[in-house]
Amino acid sequence: MKQYLLSVHMVEGETPSEEEMAQAYADVDVFNAELLEQGAWVFGGGLEPADIATVVQVKGGEVLTTDGPFAETKEQLGGFWVIQASDLDTALAWAAKATAACKAPVEVRPFQEEPAD
Repeated sequence: MKQYLLSVHMVEGETPSEEEMAQAYADVDVFNAELLEQGAWVFGGGLEPADIATVVQVKGGEVLTTDGPFAETKEQLGGFWVIQASDLDTALAWAAKATAACKAPVEVRPFQEEPAD
């Protein structure tokens, strides 16, 4: 089966209420249980806010670290799932359930195929 990344995108400044967050967490728990039950779960997790990120890169042979997210935008990665699905249509069906559960946009991207030996 092919693996897909379902990435959850959050918009800076759009903070849900505590009640909305509690409902989203409960809905995501149900979604995660369904992924596990159906054998589609590989890995997943939520991320801390992007403003506490550290970017690491090498420039001129020197390792540099900078505070904050790499991309300067209002939309940031908030969490993700790695799933396995038989095809893109199945992955998109899982993403529809994911976006309903987490109340945020979900982008679907297939992983690259492993090179043949």
